[in-house]
Amino acid sequence: MSTREFFHATKVVSGAGTINQVGSEAAALGAKKVLIITDGFLVQSEAMGKIRKSLDDAGVQYEIYKDVRPNPRDEDCCASAELAKKINAQVIIGFGGGSSMDQCKATAALVTNGGTCKDWDGIPLKENKLPIICIPTTAGTGSEVTFVAVITDPVRKFKMSVFDPEKLVPNVAIADPEITLTLPASLTASTGVDALTHAIEAYTCKVSQPITDAVALHAIELISRNLKIAVEDGKNLAARENMMIGSVMAGIAFINSNVGAVHAISETIGGWYDTPHGVCNSIFLPYVMEYNLPAAEERLAVVAERMGIDPKGKTRKVVALEGIQFVKDLSAATKIPKLNSFDYIKKDNFRAIAETSAKNMLSDDNARDIDADGYIEILKAAYQGK
Repeated sequence: MSTREFFHATKVVSGAGTINQVGSEAAALGAKKVLIITDGFLVQSEAMGKIRKSLDDAGVQYEIYKDVRPNPRDEDCCASAELAKKINAQVIIGFGGGSSMDQCKATAALVTNGGTCKDWDGIPLKENKLPIICIPTTAGTGSEVTFVAVITDPVRKFKMSVFDPEKLVPNVAIADPEITLTLPASLTASTGVDALTHAIEAYTCKVSQPITDAVALHAIELISRNLKIAVEDGKNLAARENMMIGSVMAGIAFINSNVGAVHAISETIGGWYDTPHGVCNSIFLPYVMEYNLPAAEERLAVVAERMGIDPKGKTRKVVALEGIQFVKDLSAATKIPKLNSFDYIKKDNFRAIAETSAKNMLSDDNARDIDADGYIEILKAAYQGK
């Protein structure tokens, strides 16, 4: 029997209206002043107004960093860390999608550890970060409960990982589904399939374990059975809440297990072309599942059952194949874009993309052994949509 470790130290506050507790949570962490990290769109949102009021009511002062970009850069994190030090922030709040929350975590780490994200890429932190509160605005990334910040190095066109299970874990995650009620259908879809990817890869990868299996499988059920509803009826609070909880659970699962080839190829394309991470994951998920079938038939069959596929009278391979088709149909129904719709991703670059993806450490834990030729196979299938 191999040894596994499971970490989870984030307090998860979930339910409609829980965004109004951010002030009391910040005060409980000892904050007199906080830095809120978000983007230029969300700073004007109704939800931001609720955050401001909650902090005001709790007597907590705040400053706002509103320059988060998709796939945040090392230089962005350095800038927000300098602002946090300048205002003497005691708590960092990440409000937004994965980019805002990852920059929040990196900022909190740089304030206490110094240096840049390059200095801490894959290296354990020396000092604990500042306390963190994460408030996701999508049901997708799971970043609110993970102890990694994925930051882009634009010079190397490479996604770095500031990672530490003990020193980087968020203190509080506020998972309020009401925040997502106005999320556009396209973002609901891509972030939702992103969360489904986290759960499926956590369950099927080589380092899965019983605790993460249980969490991942329930996440798969919640996400697969509620995503289409949330896309088609964005005001459906029950579906939004199930998606939010599913995303949180998928985050807990994959950070204690791992992900695989979907993320390896998505990180490559995201680092090279700045394509949103959730969109990349959504595109490649079913084709990586197909590639993994020879090595993960039983696990993919279990995934299919959790998505609602009836296994009666069928071989396990057929059940697994029906599950893969379910994911393709779900992507089509929720209008996930095709790889060939991105004209800047050329077939001539497939070999270089494949070779870079194969070097990504995440490839080591993919359910099926994979090399550059395997990634070429996946790229071609995704490009052709077959």
